[in-house]
Amino acid sequence: MINVTCGIILKNGSVLVTQRSEKMQLALKWEFPGGKIEANETEEQCLHRELKEELGIEIKILEKLESKPFNYETFSINLIPFVANHLSGEIMLHEHKDFKWLTRDELTALDWASADVPVLESFLKLNYVTRGTL
Repeated sequence: MINVTCGIILKNGSVLVTQRSEKMQLALKWEFPGGKIEANETEEQCLHRELKEELGIEIKILEKLESKPFNYETFSINLIPFVANHLSGEIMLHEHKDFKWLTRDELTALDWASADVPVLESFLKLNYVTRGTL
C-alpha cells in the first residue's frame, strides 16, 4: 500500500484540479494534486513539498479528511486528502498536462482517477460553500 497525499486547494470560490500527463500511470485522468510520502516525512510536509515541486504553489492546510484506501489492478494506494487554501504562487505544470480552477458544481463532470472519486464525494458532502470557505 502506497501512502499518497492530495490537496483539495481552494481559491476565490474555486477548487484546483490537475490532469495527469500521457506519460503517467492513469494517463489523462483528473485528480487532486499531491504525491507519495517519502521516508521521515509527515503527511503535511509531503503535501507542501509535492505542491511546491509539481505546481510551484504554497498552501495553508485547513483540515484533514478521512483517508481512502483504493485498489487498482496493479497497485494499491492509501489516499490522504487535505482541504487547503491557496496562499501564493502561479501554477507552473512540471508533471501534469493541464489544470483547472472549477466550481463545486463543475467537479463531477471530469474523468477522475478512480481513487479520487471517494475523496471528491467526501469533499462535496462537507459543503464548503455554505461554510464560507469556498
